[in-house]
Amino acid sequence: MIAIQQITVVDVLHFKAIRLRALQDAPGAFGATYAAESQLTDADWLRRTERWNGEKGAGFLAFDESVACGIVGIFLDENDKALAHVVSMWTSPTHRRRGVGRRLIETVIRWARNRNVTSLLLMVTSLNDSAIRFYERLGFSFTGRTESYPNDPAVMEREMELKVVGRQSKLS
Repeated sequence: MIAIQQITVVDVLHFKAIRLRALQDAPGAFGATYAAESQLTDADWLRRTERWNGEKGAGFLAFDESVACGIVGIFLDENDKALAHVVSMWTSPTHRRRGVGRRLIETVIRWARNRNVTSLLLMVTSLNDSAIRFYERLGFSFTGRTESYPNDPAVMEREMELKVVGRQSKLS
């Protein structure tokens, strides 16, 4: 049975492990790199955990029994509190197409609605067709905004948005 829970300092080792697994599994999906993040100290991971567990942002882990199998983060936009940014979305290859990703997104939608957020934004690389299709199935659409991918300027990142006003999104 899959359980979704907010990241806390109690979960710092799970958080670190799944984040590093995500960076190894899908290096082209994240702005960060495994090489850089594997060098972070335990104190760095504790600070990150605290940042991912506050009023301005949250991180969530999916667990299958005691094994972390998914992660997602969400942060309020610094300039417009009606917007929130979805970051670090990843599901273990062993748990893809089993509803884990959908449950993680449903969780960030609930978090966002509790803070009166009206739109979720995320960036996805133009080469990540499976992620694009996943987000489109959930109701995200392209905004037209693009930027260069930080790890490879030849690759573009495309912004996607999901309106979460009331119950208008596909996900409740």
